[in-house]
Amino acid sequence: MGYSNKKACRVIRRCGRCGKKTAFASTRRFRVNASGNRLDVWLIYRCERCRHTLKVPIYERVSPRKIPPELYEKFLANDEELAARYGADAPWLKSRNFFVET
Repeated sequence: MGYSNKKACRVIRRCGRCGKKTAFASTRRFRVNASGNRLDVWLIYRCERCRHTLKVPIYERVSPRKIPPELYEKFLANDEELAARYGADAPWLKSRNFFVET
């Protein structure tokens, strides 16, 4: 499957491990976590200095029925094209209070 033509945005954030304000790059991978009957889905970013991870929330504490089945399957399969689209969507990242460098 091909990647999106848009370049992934870097997120600028203070790193919890190296303690400095630094750029985080998308890993083009998702993390899906189930807690009881609720799901969390995150796009994973990694610090460019020390490789510490940062989770950018896509869904938090939602019922699995609220996520379309075909989209949920793509999250579970770490669909790289879908991850690239999320990672290149600066307005979406900003709406989640991340400072974005394009």
